Amino acid sequence: MKHRRVWVCLAILVALAVCPLTAEDQKADVNDIGNRKVAHRSIISEQKEIAYGKELSSQVDKQSKLVTDPVINEYVNRVSQNVARNSDLKVPLTVKVIDDPSINAFALPGGFLYVNSGVLRAADEESQVAGVVAHEIAHVAARHWASEMTKQTLVQYAMIPLMFTPLSIGAYYGIEAAMQGLPIAFLKFNRNDEAEADYLGLQYMYKAGYDPDSYVAFFGKVVQEERRSPGSVPEIFMDHPPTADRIVKCEQEIKKILPSKPEYLVSTSEFSDIKSRVSTILTAQLKQKGKSGPTLEKPKASDKTSGGQTTGTSTAGGDQGGDQPPVLKRRDGQQP
Repeated sequence: MKHRRVWVCLAILVALAVCPLTAEDQKADVNDIGNRKVAHRSIISEQKEIAYGKELSSQVDKQSKLVTDPVINEYVNRVSQNVARNSDLKVPLTVKVIDDPSINAFALPGGFLYVNSGVLRAADEESQVAGVVAHEIAHVAARHWASEMTKQTLVQYAMIPLMFTPLSIGAYYGIEAAMQGLPIAFLKFNRNDEAEADYLGLQYMYKAGYDPDSYVAFFGKVVQEERRSPGSVPEIFMDHPPTADRIVKCEQEIKKILPSKPEYLVSTSEFSDIKSRVSTILTAQLKQKGKSGPTLEKPKASDKTSGGQTTGTSTAGGDQGGDQPPVLKRRDGQQP
Protein backbone atom coordinates (compact mmCIF):
# COMPACT_ATOMS: atom_id res chain seq x y z
CA MET A 1 0.00 0.00 0.00
CA LYS A 2 2.87 2.33 0.86
CA HIS A 3 4.55 1.70 -2.47
CA ARG A 4 1.29 2.33 -4.28
CA ARG A 5 0.94 5.74 -2.63
CA VAL A 6 4.48 6.60 -3.66
CA TRP A 7 3.77 5.77 -7.29
CA VAL A 8 0.55 7.80 -7.23
CA CYS A 9 2.49 10.77 -5.87
CA LEU A 10 5.14 10.26 -8.52
CA ALA A 11 2.55 10.25 -11.29
CA ILE A 12 1.05 13.50 -10.02
CA LEU A 13 4.43 15.20 -9.84
CA VAL A 14 5.43 14.04 -13.31
CA ALA A 15 2.15 15.35 -14.69
CA LEU A 16 2.79 18.72 -13.07
CA ALA A 17 6.37 18.77 -14.29
CA VAL A 18 5.57 18.19 -17.93
CA CYS A 19 2.57 20.48 -18.19
CA PRO A 20 3.18 24.16 -18.99
CA LEU A 21 2.02 26.69 -16.46
CA THR A 22 -0.46 28.15 -18.90
CA ALA A 23 -3.41 26.96 -20.94
CA GLU A 24 -3.18 26.31 -24.67
CA ASP A 25 -5.37 29.28 -25.55
CA GLN A 26 -2.96 31.64 -23.79
CA LYS A 27 0.00 30.16 -25.64
CA ALA A 28 -1.78 30.94 -28.88
CA ASP A 29 -2.20 34.64 -28.04
CA VAL A 30 0.61 36.30 -29.99
CA ASN A 31 -0.27 39.70 -28.54
CA ASP A 32 0.53 38.44 -25.04
CA ILE A 33 4.06 37.25 -25.85
CA GLY A 34 6.44 38.34 -23.11
CA ASN A 35 3.72 38.54 -20.44
CA ARG A 36 2.56 34.91 -20.50
CA LYS A 37 4.24 31.92 -18.89
CA VAL A 38 5.06 29.06 -21.21
CA ALA A 39 7.74 27.39 -19.07
CA HIS A 40 7.18 23.83 -17.90
CA ARG A 41 7.35 23.10 -14.18
CA SER A 42 10.68 21.94 -12.85
CA ILE A 43 12.42 21.20 -9.57
CA ILE A 44 15.52 22.90 -10.99
CA SER A 45 15.67 26.66 -10.45
CA GLU A 46 16.44 29.05 -13.29
CA GLN A 47 19.66 30.03 -11.51
CA LYS A 48 20.77 26.41 -11.37
CA GLU A 49 19.78 25.92 -15.00
CA ILE A 50 21.90 28.91 -16.05
CA ALA A 51 24.84 27.56 -14.04
CA TYR A 52 24.62 24.16 -15.74
CA GLY A 53 24.31 25.83 -19.12
CA LYS A 54 27.43 27.86 -18.43
CA GLU A 55 29.37 24.68 -17.63
CA LEU A 56 28.17 23.00 -20.82
CA SER A 57 28.93 26.13 -22.81
CA SER A 58 32.51 26.02 -21.56
CA GLN A 59 32.77 22.43 -22.83
CA VAL A 60 31.37 23.37 -26.23
CA ASP A 61 33.79 26.29 -26.54
CA LYS A 62 36.73 23.98 -25.89
CA GLN A 63 35.56 21.27 -28.26
CA SER A 64 34.39 23.50 -31.13
CA LYS A 65 36.02 25.94 -33.49
CA LEU A 66 34.25 29.24 -32.99
CA VAL A 67 33.99 31.93 -35.64
CA THR A 68 36.15 34.87 -34.60
CA ASP A 69 35.03 37.33 -37.28
CA PRO A 70 33.48 40.21 -35.26
CA VAL A 71 31.14 41.24 -38.08
CA ILE A 72 29.59 37.79 -38.41
CA ASN A 73 29.28 37.37 -34.63
CA GLU A 74 27.70 40.79 -34.19
CA TYR A 75 25.19 40.17 -36.95
CA VAL A 76 24.05 36.76 -35.69
CA ASN A 77 23.87 38.12 -32.14
CA ARG A 78 21.79 41.11 -33.26
CA VAL A 79 19.28 38.96 -35.15
CA SER A 80 19.04 36.54 -32.21
CA GLN A 81 18.60 39.26 -29.59
CA ASN A 82 15.83 40.82 -31.69
CA VAL A 83 13.96 37.52 -31.72
CA ALA A 84 14.63 37.04 -27.99
CA ARG A 85 13.13 40.46 -27.19
CA ASN A 86 9.96 39.33 -28.96
CA SER A 87 9.74 36.00 -27.13
CA ASP A 88 8.77 34.60 -23.74
CA LEU A 89 12.43 34.16 -22.76
CA LYS A 90 13.10 35.13 -19.14
CA VAL A 91 16.89 34.68 -19.05
CA PRO A 92 19.71 36.52 -20.86
CA LEU A 93 20.71 35.09 -24.24
CA THR A 94 24.36 34.41 -25.09
CA VAL A 95 25.01 33.78 -28.79
CA LYS A 96 28.05 32.23 -30.49
CA VAL A 97 28.76 31.02 -34.03
CA ILE A 98 30.50 27.70 -34.64
CA ASP A 99 32.73 27.36 -37.70
CA ASP A 100 31.01 24.28 -39.10
CA PRO A 101 29.50 23.89 -42.61
CA SER A 102 26.70 21.56 -41.43
CA ILE A 103 23.17 22.95 -41.05
CA ASN A 104 22.63 22.96 -37.32
CA ALA A 105 21.94 25.09 -34.27
CA PHE A 106 21.31 24.25 -30.62
CA ALA A 107 20.55 25.96 -27.33
CA LEU A 108 22.00 24.91 -24.01
CA PRO A 109 20.14 25.23 -20.69
CA GLY A 110 19.93 28.77 -19.38
CA GLY A 111 20.10 30.64 -22.70
CA PHE A 112 23.37 29.71 -24.43
CA LEU A 113 22.72 29.61 -28.19
CA TYR A 114 25.07 28.19 -30.84
CA VAL A 115 24.54 28.62 -34.58
CA ASN A 116 26.68 26.82 -37.16
CA SER A 117 28.11 28.90 -40.00
CA GLY A 118 26.46 26.32 -42.27
CA VAL A 119 23.08 27.82 -41.39
CA LEU A 120 24.22 31.19 -42.77
CA ARG A 121 25.50 29.59 -45.97
CA ALA A 122 22.35 27.52 -46.49
CA ALA A 123 19.84 30.27 -45.76
CA ASP A 124 18.52 32.33 -48.66
CA GLU A 125 17.35 35.19 -46.49
CA GLU A 126 17.64 36.61 -43.01
CA SER A 127 14.18 35.45 -42.01
CA GLN A 128 15.28 31.80 -42.38
CA VAL A 129 18.12 32.38 -39.94
CA ALA A 130 15.65 34.08 -37.60
CA GLY A 131 13.37 31.04 -37.82
CA VAL A 132 16.14 28.63 -36.80
CA VAL A 133 17.10 30.91 -33.93
CA ALA A 134 13.47 31.34 -32.81
CA HIS A 135 13.02 27.56 -32.60
CA GLU A 136 16.03 27.22 -30.29
CA ILE A 137 14.97 30.18 -28.16
CA ALA A 138 11.60 28.49 -27.72
CA HIS A 139 13.31 25.44 -26.20
CA VAL A 140 14.89 27.69 -23.58
CA ALA A 141 11.74 29.76 -22.94
CA ALA A 142 9.68 26.60 -22.36
CA ARG A 143 12.47 25.16 -20.17
CA HIS A 144 12.36 21.83 -21.98
CA TRP A 145 15.74 20.77 -20.65
CA ALA A 146 14.82 21.43 -17.01
CA SER A 147 11.51 19.66 -17.50
CA GLU A 148 13.21 16.57 -18.92
CA MET A 149 15.73 16.52 -16.07
CA THR A 150 12.87 16.82 -13.58
CA LYS A 151 11.08 13.81 -15.07
CA GLN A 152 14.24 11.72 -15.01
CA THR A 153 15.07 12.75 -11.45
CA LEU A 154 11.58 11.98 -10.18
CA VAL A 155 11.71 8.54 -11.75
CA GLN A 156 15.14 7.94 -10.25
CA TYR A 157 13.94 8.92 -6.82
CA ALA A 158 10.47 7.39 -7.04
CA MET A 159 10.95 5.59 -3.75
CA ILE A 160 11.75 8.66 -1.69
CA PRO A 161 8.94 8.62 0.94
CA LEU A 162 8.33 12.33 1.49
CA MET A 163 7.75 13.43 -2.06
CA PHE A 164 5.76 16.53 -1.16
CA THR A 165 8.44 17.97 1.12
CA PRO A 166 11.62 19.69 -0.10
CA LEU A 167 13.93 17.16 -1.71
CA SER A 168 16.41 15.50 0.58
CA ILE A 169 20.13 16.23 0.38
CA GLY A 170 20.58 12.87 -1.32
CA ALA A 171 18.17 13.81 -4.08
CA TYR A 172 19.98 17.07 -4.77
CA TYR A 173 23.29 15.21 -4.82
CA GLY A 174 21.74 12.85 -7.36
CA ILE A 175 20.87 15.78 -9.61
CA GLU A 176 24.38 17.19 -9.26
CA ALA A 177 25.91 13.83 -10.15
CA ALA A 178 23.71 13.48 -13.20
CA MET A 179 24.88 16.87 -14.47
CA GLN A 180 28.59 16.13 -14.25
CA GLY A 181 30.02 15.52 -17.71
CA LEU A 182 26.56 15.71 -19.28
CA PRO A 183 26.99 14.96 -23.00
CA ILE A 184 25.55 17.33 -25.58
CA ALA A 185 23.64 14.36 -26.99
CA PHE A 186 21.35 14.63 -23.97
CA LEU A 187 20.00 17.83 -25.47
CA LYS A 188 17.95 15.85 -27.96
CA PHE A 189 14.42 16.83 -27.06
CA ASN A 190 11.43 14.58 -27.43
CA ARG A 191 8.93 15.02 -30.24
CA ASN A 192 6.41 16.91 -28.13
CA ASP A 193 9.08 19.41 -27.12
CA GLU A 194 10.14 19.84 -30.74
CA ALA A 195 6.54 20.41 -31.81
CA GLU A 196 6.09 23.03 -29.08
CA ALA A 197 9.36 24.73 -30.08
CA ASP A 198 8.04 24.95 -33.65
CA TYR A 199 4.74 26.36 -32.37
CA LEU A 200 6.35 29.01 -30.17
CA GLY A 201 9.20 29.75 -32.56
CA LEU A 202 6.80 30.64 -35.36
CA GLN A 203 5.16 33.15 -33.03
CA TYR A 204 8.45 34.68 -31.95
CA MET A 205 9.75 35.30 -35.47
CA TYR A 206 6.33 36.63 -36.48
CA LYS A 207 6.32 39.03 -33.51
CA ALA A 208 9.83 40.16 -34.50
CA GLY A 209 8.48 41.04 -37.94
CA TYR A 210 9.80 38.09 -39.95
CA ASP A 211 7.83 36.00 -42.41
CA PRO A 212 6.96 32.70 -40.62
CA ASP A 213 6.73 30.90 -43.97
CA SER A 214 10.51 31.26 -44.19
CA TYR A 215 10.89 28.77 -41.36
CA VAL A 216 8.89 26.21 -43.32
CA ALA A 217 11.00 26.90 -46.41
CA PHE A 218 14.17 26.18 -44.46
CA PHE A 219 12.86 22.69 -43.66
CA GLY A 220 13.02 22.04 -47.37
CA LYS A 221 16.72 22.86 -47.32
CA VAL A 222 17.33 20.30 -44.59
CA VAL A 223 15.55 17.66 -46.67
CA GLN A 224 17.47 18.59 -49.80
CA GLU A 225 20.79 18.48 -47.97
CA GLU A 226 20.08 15.03 -46.56
CA ARG A 227 18.99 13.69 -49.96
CA ARG A 228 21.99 15.20 -51.72
CA SER A 229 24.45 13.92 -49.15
CA PRO A 230 23.00 11.23 -46.84
CA GLY A 231 24.32 11.54 -43.31
CA SER A 232 25.32 15.19 -43.78
CA VAL A 233 22.52 16.49 -41.58
CA PRO A 234 23.44 16.25 -37.88
CA GLU A 235 21.80 13.40 -36.00
CA ILE A 236 20.23 15.86 -33.57
CA PHE A 237 18.21 17.28 -36.51
CA MET A 238 17.12 13.83 -37.66
CA ASP A 239 15.71 13.02 -34.21
CA HIS A 240 13.15 15.78 -34.61
CA PRO A 241 9.61 14.86 -35.71
CA PRO A 242 9.35 13.80 -39.39
CA THR A 243 10.09 16.83 -41.55
CA ALA A 244 7.01 16.35 -43.75
CA ASP A 245 4.76 16.29 -40.69
CA ARG A 246 6.44 19.37 -39.26
CA ILE A 247 5.98 21.29 -42.49
CA VAL A 248 2.27 20.47 -42.65
CA LYS A 249 1.71 21.27 -38.99
CA CYS A 250 3.62 24.54 -39.16
CA GLU A 251 1.63 25.65 -42.20
CA GLN A 252 -1.60 24.87 -40.35
CA GLU A 253 -0.50 26.82 -37.28
CA ILE A 254 0.57 29.82 -39.34
CA LYS A 255 -2.92 30.04 -40.87
CA LYS A 256 -4.66 29.40 -37.55
CA ILE A 257 -2.88 31.63 -35.02
CA LEU A 258 -0.89 34.23 -37.01
CA PRO A 259 -2.94 37.01 -38.60
CA SER A 260 -1.63 38.02 -42.03
CA LYS A 261 0.45 41.20 -42.14
CA PRO A 262 0.69 43.66 -45.06
CA GLU A 263 4.41 42.93 -45.29
CA TYR A 264 7.16 41.01 -43.54
CA LEU A 265 10.86 41.52 -43.05
CA VAL A 266 12.47 38.96 -45.34
CA SER A 267 16.09 39.95 -45.58
CA THR A 268 18.59 42.80 -45.51
CA SER A 269 21.47 43.76 -47.74
CA GLU A 270 23.65 43.11 -44.71
CA PHE A 271 22.70 39.44 -44.84
CA SER A 272 24.19 39.17 -48.34
CA ASP A 273 27.43 40.64 -47.04
CA ILE A 274 27.49 38.14 -44.17
CA LYS A 275 27.05 35.21 -46.57
CA SER A 276 29.98 36.54 -48.61
CA ARG A 277 32.15 36.81 -45.51
CA VAL A 278 31.33 33.25 -44.47
CA SER A 279 32.18 31.99 -47.97
CA THR A 280 35.44 33.95 -47.94
CA ILE A 281 36.44 32.41 -44.63
CA LEU A 282 35.68 28.91 -45.91
CA THR A 283 37.68 29.50 -49.11
CA ALA A 284 40.65 30.75 -47.10
CA GLN A 285 40.50 27.67 -44.88
CA LEU A 286 40.53 25.37 -47.91
CA LYS A 287 43.59 27.15 -49.29
CA GLN A 288 45.38 26.83 -45.95
CA LYS A 289 44.72 23.10 -46.04
CA GLY A 290 46.46 22.95 -49.41
CA LYS A 291 43.34 22.27 -51.45
CA SER A 292 43.45 23.78 -54.91
CA GLY A 293 41.14 23.97 -57.87
CA PRO A 294 37.77 25.65 -58.29
CA THR A 295 35.29 25.71 -55.44
CA LEU A 296 31.55 25.90 -55.72
CA GLU A 297 29.81 28.80 -54.05
CA LYS A 298 26.13 29.56 -53.83
CA PRO A 299 25.04 32.81 -55.51
CA LYS A 300 24.52 35.74 -53.21
CA ALA A 301 21.03 36.13 -51.80
CA SER A 302 20.87 39.61 -53.36
CA ASP A 303 21.31 38.10 -56.86
CA LYS A 304 18.05 36.21 -56.74
CA THR A 305 14.59 36.32 -55.25
CA SER A 306 13.45 33.75 -52.73
CA GLY A 307 9.79 32.73 -52.60
CA GLY A 308 7.20 35.42 -52.83
CA GLN A 309 7.44 39.03 -53.98
CA THR A 310 9.67 41.61 -52.39
CA THR A 311 9.19 45.31 -52.12
CA GLY A 312 11.99 47.79 -52.10
CA THR A 313 15.47 47.25 -53.53
CA SER A 314 18.53 45.65 -52.09
CA THR A 315 22.22 45.65 -52.87
CA ALA A 316 25.02 43.70 -51.29
CA GLY A 317 26.22 45.25 -48.08
CA GLY A 318 29.69 45.75 -49.52
CA ASP A 319 28.30 47.93 -52.33
CA GLN A 320 26.80 50.49 -50.03
CA GLY A 321 28.48 53.54 -48.63
CA GLY A 322 29.71 53.32 -45.08
CA ASP A 323 27.12 55.82 -43.89
CA GLN A 324 24.15 54.03 -45.44
CA PRO A 325 22.03 51.67 -43.33
CA PRO A 326 21.25 48.16 -44.55
CA VAL A 327 18.48 48.05 -47.15
CA LEU A 328 15.46 46.05 -46.06
CA LYS A 329 13.72 43.54 -48.29
CA ARG A 330 10.13 42.83 -47.39
CA ARG A 331 7.67 40.29 -48.69
CA ASP A 332 4.01 41.05 -49.31
CA GLY A 333 1.97 39.38 -46.58
CA GLN A 334 -0.74 38.28 -49.02
CA GLN A 335 -0.58 34.57 -49.75
CA PRO A 336 -0.85 33.44 -53.40
